[in-house]
Amino acid sequence: MEPIQSYYEGYDEEGRLLTRHGQVELLTTMRYIEKYLFPGAKILELGAGTGRYSHALGERGYEVDALEYVGHNIELFRQKTRPGERVTIRQGDARELLGFPGGEYDLTLILGPLYHVFTAEEKKKILKEALRVTKPGGVLFAAYIVSDATLWAEGFGKHHFDIADYIAKGKIDPLSFRTHSEPEDLFEMLRKEDIDLLMANLPVTRLHYLASDGLARVIREALSAMSDEEFALYLRYHFAVCERQDMVGLSFHALDIFKKND
Repeated sequence: MEPIQSYYEGYDEEGRLLTRHGQVELLTTMRYIEKYLFPGAKILELGAGTGRYSHALGERGYEVDALEYVGHNIELFRQKTRPGERVTIRQGDARELLGFPGGEYDLTLILGPLYHVFTAEEKKKILKEALRVTKPGGVLFAAYIVSDATLWAEGFGKHHFDIADYIAKGKIDPLSFRTHSEPEDLFEMLRKEDIDLLMANLPVTRLHYLASDGLARVIREALSAMSDEEFALYLRYHFAVCERQDMVGLSFHALDIFKKND
């Protein structure tokens, strides 16, 4: 079994988004998706996982086509499909959207595939394919894992991996602390300047670039202990600052939202 298949066989992705810190990411992403929804909008989700976003949109009456690579996730996705939902799921690779016609979708969500490819060429394949199937003027949402937040929180903070060992293996530059991931690492980590380079020559206009979970994973224990009223206040704070550029580098996940030029 491929490493990515094996990982998701044993990982509770659905449960992650139900935690308080996962809800910050989910609610922030949905908040921005809602800005660009309109009656009759047709949506494509690439790397749909277990369908948390696809089903939330399908329950609101939107037509959603979903693509997912991992068979285990597809099974869970189908189990959650409710009668009457106009939601489809198929297995495939976001780098090559076979069977998807050009200019079909008003909104295209890329909320996972860019985590798991490790060269600029592969990332651009995903972005270009997503653009191909999106209508002119359509809006795309691309999620990334942010490297610095991962280093200082999970490396230096919680010691979930050894920073010095990663430097010795050439996976972290000893001067700039830029990261270099390999497929064995499962996840790719980027800085905003890396994302800007990917987007530089694409026919798009950026609408938003934001911290989708902000400090939520760092203060996850505090979030879990909050009352509903305190958590609602924290969300108000997060929504107010999540587009501030001094906040995005502190977030574990960044969301890049852009329009396909007419």
